[in-house]
Amino acid sequence: MRYHAPTKAIITDAGCASRFLPITKTIPKAMLPLGNRPVMQFMVEECVQAGIKEIIIVAAKEGKPIYEDYFNNSVNRIRKQLAAQGKEDRYMPIQHVLDFPKITVIEQDPAYPYGNGSPVASAKEYIRDDEAFVVMFSDDVVFGSSDVLTLIKSYEQHPDAEAIIIAQEMPRNVLDKYGVIKLADEKKHTLKNIVEKPKIEDAPSNLTSYGRYLLTPKVFDYLNPKNTGLDNELWIVDAITRLTEKGEVIVEQTQGTWMTTGDPKNYFMTHLRYTLDHEPYADDVKQYMKQIEED
Repeated sequence: MRYHAPTKAIITDAGCASRFLPITKTIPKAMLPLGNRPVMQFMVEECVQAGIKEIIIVAAKEGKPIYEDYFNNSVNRIRKQLAAQGKEDRYMPIQHVLDFPKITVIEQDPAYPYGNGSPVASAKEYIRDDEAFVVMFSDDVVFGSSDVLTLIKSYEQHPDAEAIIIAQEMPRNVLDKYGVIKLADEKKHTLKNIVEKPKIEDAPSNLTSYGRYLLTPKVFDYLNPKNTGLDNELWIVDAITRLTEKGEVIVEQTQGTWMTTGDPKNYFMTHLRYTLDHEPYADDVKQYMKQIEED
């Protein structure tokens, strides 16, 4: 069966983010900033760049009202205050957020087990049976390109694919930290399976998988509590691997640069990279870093 091209994206941030405690007991992890925008906004903007029309954010119970406020609250009090001060231009970033396509925030279904497949399964009712859709893990930031656009363009070329996933080449000495892709056919770039954190000498390639997927509704057949895997968690990678039994899963390489914000160290590195590449005060930061090294 051929499915309609994606117009919807599911973005997940439903974990407890224990490595970021105590701040994440109050603030969802993807609401941590890169510059003056939360990580989640980068996800949404990547979708907008690709023409996505509807976004479903799957959050924890505590995070749901925070996302609803951020993406829907026009804060007229601030707008009026800025207008009175002749600083209307400072409201423009808020208006930019309000102008995004439809964003629905839902809570992860507590009936599902822990695991990165559970937020996706929780959004099933928002996906029609005849449409493909995009899934994004909000840990994963991509600079310089829209992976979502890459996924959609690939689907135009491979309309019979069961799924399409994004990968990035990584140095061999770090492959034991990631899910590493084993290809079924190197010429066609089809997936055989993903090996989680292999020994470096056993890594089947230097292509690492991360949270950018184009999926078809068939994936929901495998995203159920009976199909838990490692550590009794429900894994999206396990479901995608099962899809290879039904047909081809295409592997596309990112056209940008992927960085993770999933732990404090890598979040800092990502924030620093963004600052040095995009903020107007980047030269001041570079000078300060040089000063610190010399002290």
